[in-house]
Amino acid sequence: MSRDSSSTRVRHQALPAAMRDAVDEFAVHLAQVRSRSEHTVRGYVADLVALLDHATRLGCRSPAELDLAVLRSWLAKQRTMGLARTSLARRAAAARTFSVWAHRSGLLPTDVAAALASPKAHRELPTVLRAEQAAALLDGVRDGAAGHRPDEPDPPTGDGAAPADGPVPLRDRLLLELLYATGARISEVCGLDVADVDQARRVVRVFGKGARERSVPYGLPAQRALDRWLRLGRPTLARSGSGDALLLGSRGGRLHPTMARRIVGGRADAAGLPRTTPHGLRHSAATHLLEGGADLRAVQELLGHSSLASTQIYTHVSVERLRSAYRQAHPRA
Repeated sequence: MSRDSSSTRVRHQALPAAMRDAVDEFAVHLAQVRSRSEHTVRGYVADLVALLDHATRLGCRSPAELDLAVLRSWLAKQRTMGLARTSLARRAAAARTFSVWAHRSGLLPTDVAAALASPKAHRELPTVLRAEQAAALLDGVRDGAAGHRPDEPDPPTGDGAAPADGPVPLRDRLLLELLYATGARISEVCGLDVADVDQARRVVRVFGKGARERSVPYGLPAQRALDRWLRLGRPTLARSGSGDALLLGSRGGRLHPTMARRIVGGRADAAGLPRTTPHGLRHSAATHLLEGGADLRAVQELLGHSSLASTQIYTHVSVERLRSAYRQAHPRA
């Protein structure tokens, strides 16, 4: 079983043997067959252990004894405990995923969760920057408006290889340019190697969820930031253990997503912008593309969404922005 919280491990060990085995096999299936991330596997396992613990308390001794009534009573119990709709929807999704797998694996005679309903998760409209705000964020790094981060000091430049303000602003600008230009996830950008960037065609190869690979174009501003970083920034930060990582931290290792989030937030604060995250830049890129006339399917491919429904939320964002502008500007709004 994947690494999990102590409470989940305790409940896992208390399950009947047949159920413990099912949990372990399901975790292997998620990680090795479906290529789910460690975080996703951990979440599904925790939900499954909670479900099977509930079923055990109702007298079930193996997965084969699960039925729709058990699943519904489990969700009902979660609802009485005050779980949010998003949490209930996630737990129902975990139950359905397990039920499909268990049926195909011969552990369940039927897919007992096929008829399981769950509350529809409330989806907040993502916060996006206006185009001029995104430009101010990017230009602020170039102009040095954001200054240096106190928790990541610049190393000595040495031999005049980097500009006087050091390689970190060059790295930060490239980070922001790539996030906004490609709409990629922060984990995808931090996971890039130098060889993943085709500078001749201005295309970056991104490895997304489930190890799915896609090619995403980027523009001239990002290319300029990349060129300066590779010539003047990366050689200064690179160490023997840097490997092929494109973006480096101040100690020469691959830039971690946690630090990248701090960089984005800090740069936005320094530029006087609303609270901004890497995912907010992804939202902004998608919204600006649609507002500029891009096809929804093209945006879906660029973002790496497996379902068009995930991309359609950005059309709601665009409509909401239009509605807001209408209310502010139209005399009879």
